[in-house]
Amino acid sequence: MALRELKVCLLGDTGVGKSSIVWRFVEDSFDPNINPTIGASFMTKTVQYQNELHKFLIWDTAGQERFRALAPMYYRGSAAAIIVYDITKEETFSTLKNWVKELRQHGPPNIVVAIAGNKCDLIDVREVMERDAKDYADSIHAVFVETSAKNAININELFIEIKMLQ
Repeated sequence: MALRELKVCLLGDTGVGKSSIVWRFVEDSFDPNINPTIGASFMTKTVQYQNELHKFLIWDTAGQERFRALAPMYYRGSAAAIIVYDITKEETFSTLKNWVKELRQHGPPNIVVAIAGNKCDLIDVREVMERDAKDYADSIHAVFVETSAKNAININELFIEIKMLQ
């Protein structure tokens, strides 16, 4: 069986749930007290899809401003980038647009971009409307998925969608 490797980088503000998404995908678990990432962390997961094995090489970058300059080191050579925002914090969606701009200017030319609106389990305190985020993702030709790392909503689907576009 063939093995294909796929480097994926997660970008976004601190606290949006990048690490929780990765943990849910790789370990199928959720820790409400997960510590902020320092610099970046790296995890892998191999999944079988149809008759191929796909090994995801996942770089989870720190969202704090002081680590932002390191991001290009991690998204260089990536096949895909997942840019995460928190649906309960409008400012994280605004900042997401800066991540997209930076990625388009300095990232690989044919990188697959996915927009993930995390924490969709907190619908009662939503600040970013799903339609607005979907329209934005469509305008930049990006994949769009709302996720909940806490409740395991659309996590695997997010990674499968990225793989499908390779």
